[in-house]
Amino acid sequence: MKKDIIRKFAAVAACFTVCAGTSCGKVERPDDKENVTVSGNDSATADASATTADGSSENQSELLTIPVTTDENTSQAATSAGTEELPVSGQPSEEASSQTTAGTTTASQVSDISLTFYDVTLTVGGSKMPIVTMSPETAENKKEIWTSSDEKIATVDSLGNIKAVGEGKCTITVKSADNPAVSASVAVTVKAAPEEAVADGVTYIQGILIANKTYALPASYNPGGLTNECYSAFMNLVSGAAADNINIYCSSGFRSYETQRQIYNEYVAKDGQAKADTYSARAGHSEHQTGLAIDCNIIDDSFTGTPEAIWLENNCHKYGFIVRYPKGKDHITGYKYEPWHIRYIGVEKATAVYNSGLCLEEYLGITSQYTY
Repeated sequence: MKKDIIRKFAAVAACFTVCAGTSCGKVERPDDKENVTVSGNDSATADASATTADGSSENQSELLTIPVTTDENTSQAATSAGTEELPVSGQPSEEASSQTTAGTTTASQVSDISLTFYDVTLTVGGSKMPIVTMSPETAENKKEIWTSSDEKIATVDSLGNIKAVGEGKCTITVKSADNPAVSASVAVTVKAAPEEAVADGVTYIQGILIANKTYALPASYNPGGLTNECYSAFMNLVSGAAADNINIYCSSGFRSYETQRQIYNEYVAKDGQAKADTYSARAGHSEHQTGLAIDCNIIDDSFTGTPEAIWLENNCHKYGFIVRYPKGKDHITGYKYEPWHIRYIGVEKATAVYNSGLCLEEYLGITSQYTY
């Protein structure tokens, strides 16, 4: 009987197909009813129901030890009573695993477009180009498609360079060539070339003295302090604020060309030129040299959102001042938001700028960009 069982078990083992590194469960031969359970154990046994010579059924539950050869050519024993377990050899190769992973990778599509600015005011003949960021970074095709809603007002090239052609308003749109449903737009306002006058190296636009990154003052320009008109207006502002229980005072007023040069160079030594240019003017480009600008109270970001900062934003135009570098306009003014920095331009003009919601560059249609 043992020989018969061993012979049948050997036939099962010969037909067994190795599964990739895991137990295959029970395997049933089509011509026998002997069940063989296969697992990763070190032994295997046979529990067979054999037929005797006289036709009667005889259940044989005996402990058998059968050598099993693995792919490592090691002989292991299969042992159990009533349940046959065989070691399973064969793990998937690292190469095959790597190929499977690579085969399931799919390319990403562009799902979002962001720009460095979404509105711009230009004068006829002026130009500006936003920097585009497409997400996700894994997107393979980041080609841009640019269009203008009205090329009589502004055109745009394949790189996104917007050029002002005629007065009016239009929209410049960039779409993803990979996923045209994703886009971003820039609202463009084009104004006529400003009324510009230059006297002794000082530039006036529509009667307003200008000192920014585009327009410089000569080193010799020196009013000696705040102008009388600016000082008088500021004292009225201080009184008006006090009436509302707000304390406003001057922390920094006039600065000469040389003083500004020293201050700027110190910032460059501390933070590097690129960062310094976001919050400090190069010599000759500072509004403080005009004698028409004042830094109020605390000259740092802690002033933001204070009752004094809020009062200045809402009321300084009544006294002829504007918040010169408003929030969200840094890409136009060239400087970070400075709620403490106010500039005198007169009550009429200050009120017009305040009501427009524009910064001074936008209102006058001028730029603020260094060319050196």
